[in-house]
Amino acid sequence: MSKTSHEKDNYQWNSTFSFLMAMIGAAVGLGNIWRFSYVLYSNGGGAFFIPYVVAILIMGIPFLILEYGLGATFKNSLSNILKKIRPQLEVIGWITAFLVFLVLTYYVVIMGWDMIYLVLSLFKGWGTNPDAYFMTNIVVGSNNLQGITSFVIPTLIATILIWVLLWYISHKALDKGISKVVNILIPLLFIMMAIIVIYAFTLPGMWTGVTALLNPDWSLLLYINVWLAAFGQIIFSLSMGQAIAVTYASYLPEKSKLVDNVLVVVLSNSSFEIFTAFGVFSILGFMSLTSGLPIHDIATSGTGLLFVVFPEIFNVMGDMAYIIAPIFFLCVFFAGITSALAFLEPMTLAVSRKFRLPRVRSVTILCIFGALMSLVYTTASGNYILTIADGFINQFGIILVVILQSLIFGWSYGVEKLLPVLNEYSTVKVGKTWVFVIKYLLPIFLSVMWIIGMIDLFKTQSSLDIILQLIIALIFVVIPLVLTILPSREDI
Repeated sequence: MSKTSHEKDNYQWNSTFSFLMAMIGAAVGLGNIWRFSYVLYSNGGGAFFIPYVVAILIMGIPFLILEYGLGATFKNSLSNILKKIRPQLEVIGWITAFLVFLVLTYYVVIMGWDMIYLVLSLFKGWGTNPDAYFMTNIVVGSNNLQGITSFVIPTLIATILIWVLLWYISHKALDKGISKVVNILIPLLFIMMAIIVIYAFTLPGMWTGVTALLNPDWSLLLYINVWLAAFGQIIFSLSMGQAIAVTYASYLPEKSKLVDNVLVVVLSNSSFEIFTAFGVFSILGFMSLTSGLPIHDIATSGTGLLFVVFPEIFNVMGDMAYIIAPIFFLCVFFAGITSALAFLEPMTLAVSRKFRLPRVRSVTILCIFGALMSLVYTTASGNYILTIADGFINQFGIILVVILQSLIFGWSYGVEKLLPVLNEYSTVKVGKTWVFVIKYLLPIFLSVMWIIGMIDLFKTQSSLDIILQLIIALIFVVIPLVLTILPSREDI
């Protein structure tokens, strides 16, 4: 086998099933477990399903169809696709891939926390006060930079271990690495989450939680922030516009049913997060019953739900917690690892293609670089920097690159060109309505979201927060600029 064909095999799915598992793995991440249930609860309960479904139909599905079409047509990295459309646009591809890579650098730290809690769950090692344990042993320090020189050793070790695991899986050819992992982990993830949710339905107080979750507040549908929350959830839940779908779709074999595959991924992702939300709130209802606290005092989002509220619930669950808690933290780990692999892949493909590096070398360089960047989040000031970085990258960076991609592919490239490749083998066809959504609806909706997000972001910021955000902005512009300017070895 020639070196060229060997490299091609390194970047090709061995089946459509592997692609679907990888895409579902990219979509189903920590956010589905810790974010969606709270977004649903705090934005109108059952009424939130209306903006949620609208966001899927007019943004999630159309944009993923665009990304699949681009990947299947060009069989290349996003930066190279943009370069072919217009050389000046290459930098936007690098910014997009690098933004997702920046997310990965702190995402692995949260996975590190989960790895620690997976071990602790075997003997309820967080003690009788999980909140104090989390703040003292995991998130050490306060909302400043005073602790930036001292490492939190358990977090540091766990983070390095996860980078090693990511390298071990990703440096192999696609069918020997990512394919094998997602084909096992995604079905397992769905089975384990089903076990947790079905058990949650048997708990006393379960109906209290489900009723609180679904209780519809129709008046909230008149507020733009509820609609923006739905669109924001879909962007991050489906990893829209983050070069992941373009990259994964570029590895597809010929004659793939592109539109059908989009629908499978979107349906799987939404089913998982809605199903999980029922489980989470059934368990919160049980906590409400046993603690006497109302649901709104317990319900929370993010790391507080995973590493404080759930350990508190496991503490009052009795011996059954020794089975449910490890399964729960293992679910979080599986969801995290499949998403982390997806976050790494756009930069891997872009670096490999531009500099003609073998996959193993690209992955090794990126994992070393990423691990070094992750170190800042393993310090006593890590959680403070992580919160600022996450808010800024999500609110400012990712929505902005999705807007730019809508405009570039809708207008500069001409999205109509993708219709033949999208419709050729797909059972479900797309046409003028889809083109209209990409060219007009998406850029308008997303621009409104971005402006409101920017106002919210800077309204409550301290001067130190703004300085850190400017540093992050500088990093995600300067490095992609350097990568764009460096001479390409593709044509050598």
